[in-house]
This record gives sequence, structure tokens and C-alpha cells, in this order.
Amino acid sequence: MTESRGPERLPIGQLLGNLLRLFRAELAVRGETSVGVEGIRPAHLQVFGTIKAQGTRLTDLADWSDMSLSAMAELVDSLEQLGYLERRPDPSDGRAKLITLTETGWEAIREGRRLIGQIESGWAAALGDSRYEVLCLGLQDLLDELDPGVRGQYSTPPD
Repeated sequence: MTESRGPERLPIGQLLGNLLRLFRAELAVRGETSVGVEGIRPAHLQVFGTIKAQGTRLTDLADWSDMSLSAMAELVDSLEQLGYLERRPDPSDGRAKLITLTETGWEAIREGRRLIGQIESGWAAALGDSRYEVLCLGLQDLLDELDPGVRGQYSTPPD
């Protein structure tokens, strides 16, 4: 009887979904002992991973995270109470609100990026630095092709 082996590679959705799961789990573990991200739970990464530099409407946060509006509102409320987010009037629509990062929120983003850098270093060591860089550049090229404006919506945190 022949031993059954899995496919040579998983479909792209399973690859990305599983890598995101592993990434978020590792980020959560690192964040537990980190200063500047107190009270942030793994579920909050849905907000921090999708919020844009100039602010984002609650409905967009929910859509982009594939979450219900009420579930996203609960996460935003929690982060607002912790001082990471605030609601501001949307200058393009006076009836709408933008969810924006506070200075404390930007500090959390900076700390998150530091932790992400550690994770990326570990992943690059596991795969090999040059293979990891080629992988990331290929993914960036694909994202730029499929959603050309998205890269510019994530700005570097202010100093």
C-alpha cells in the first residue's frame, strides 16, 4: 500500500489563511510581554490590520475584516476605551464618523511594527533571507496589481 502524500502545495487561499493564523498567534504571544500594547487582544488585530492612516469608517473596517458591523463596533469601542482609537467627523460626509488612531494608537502601531520585524526576521531565517525577500516582493507585486492604491493608504507612523 502506498502512503498518501498531500498536494505539492496548498491552494493560495489556504496558504495565506494559515500563514495569517500563525502570524497573528505569534504576534499575540510577543505582544503579551510588550510595553505600549496593554489591553490589546488578538481580536483587536482585525482593527489594527485594516485601519488606514487617515482614518477608516466602521463599515469599511467590518467589510475588510469580514466581520459583522456589531462585532467590529465592539472591538472599536474596546480600543477607544483603552485610548488607542477615537471617532472623528468624516470631512467627506458630515453624517459619518472616521475611526482614527490616537497618539497612543500610533505608539501601539510602532510597537507592533517592531514585533512584526522580529517575526519577519525569524521567518526569513527559516526560509532563507533571499527566498523570503523574493516571496514578500512577489506578494507585494501581486497586491499592487490587484489593488493598486492600497499600499499608499498605509503610511508610516509619525515620529
